[in-house]
Amino acid sequence: MNELVPAAERDQRREAERLGRELADEVHDPPALAEALAERFRRLADPDYLAGQRFVAPGIGPTHGVRTPLQAAVRRGFDRSTRRASPAELVVVADRLLREPEREARWFAIHLLERTLVTDPERSWQLLRRAASDADDWITVDTLAHSFGNGVLREPYRWAELEQLTISPSRWERRLVGSTVATIPFVDRAAGRTAEVAERGLALLDLLIGDREPDVQKALAWAYRSMTVADLAATTRALRRQAEIAATSADGHRAWVVRDSLAKLDPESAAHLRARVAGIRRRPGAPSTSTAADLAGRFAGMGLGRSMPEPPLT
Repeated sequence: MNELVPAAERDQRREAERLGRELADEVHDPPALAEALAERFRRLADPDYLAGQRFVAPGIGPTHGVRTPLQAAVRRGFDRSTRRASPAELVVVADRLLREPEREARWFAIHLLERTLVTDPERSWQLLRRAASDADDWITVDTLAHSFGNGVLREPYRWAELEQLTISPSRWERRLVGSTVATIPFVDRAAGRTAEVAERGLALLDLLIGDREPDVQKALAWAYRSMTVADLAATTRALRRQAEIAATSADGHRAWVVRDSLAKLDPESAAHLRARVAGIRRRPGAPSTSTAADLAGRFAGMGLGRSMPEPPLT
């Protein structure tokens, strides 16, 4: 596959990997590492890619504009040079990088935390939850989803934490629920495709479908498509149930998700559901109809979403 990559691009990836290896020298000094990483990303930045990034993720916030393969090469070089680094040190590095304004540093930190989830699970999860709370763009959310999926599969009690996020006032945390469910079958192709994963994942989607936010709706449809590889029959039943609700209540939010979920169903089922929600469209300004939105409204008086002091990393 490597021979299909142009020579100039291969050279650039090798250089990015070398720059990543050099970062290992600063692993004992997180502020210095953060500055060194920023300097390397500035070197690798591409103005055209930055413009494209801002187009596909409006409002993304500060980024250097480093192409994804080059970010991966920097991480690869760093990983190879820090194989024997203390997980405790790497967690502290991730903590520092999550405070950087540029998103590439935060994505680098999320990758680090997926490494440390194995050996320092509680502190790593604490930082991933902070990153989710701070997220304000879909690229960061979907980057987090893989690490969240890994964490959920390692510690099944974390399904309950995903359920809590369904009533978050942040659309990005609600999107993270869908993105995580969508990612879990591909995090681990054995543990992520069990009947239990399908049951728990579909239950979360059941709570969120009807959300008014397009960013959430896209993640829900992605998640329903992914759940077909865990349990096609159960996913088909779930979508049939939601199509009936959408049809009887003219629920455009729900109907959109159903339509966008059909690609992985068998053709006969897909055709039936497509016909059932035909003509039902989203209406501008229509409120969320999800069970989660109803629950969030009931809990609003209890301070849900209120800014809380950040707990120390313990």
